[in-house]
Amino acid sequence: MTDQHTYGHTKSGEPITDEMIERFAEEAERGYEPGQMKGRRRGPGRPPLGDAAKSVESVRLEPDLRDEVARRAQTEGVTVSELIRRALRQYLKSA
Repeated sequence: MTDQHTYGHTKSGEPITDEMIERFAEEAERGYEPGQMKGRRRGPGRPPLGDAAKSVESVRLEPDLRDEVARRAQTEGVTVSELIRRALRQYLKSA
């Protein structure tokens, strides 16, 4: 048996595989009836982080550091992004 690449997991915890993506693509190519997608509406999106427009920045982290940040964020009950924002604010205030 070959190792199968996964692209994350569904809400129910099922791994998203190449085969699943292929099934979804075939379904989409067949098309949908009008109104068929209404039951699949997503939420309102990300909540705003204040009044000013925000930017998204990319940061490369070593795997060990990323794991440590994820554990700390989970312990504090915040997102990884929020933990990084807090750390940057603290660093810039002390500089």
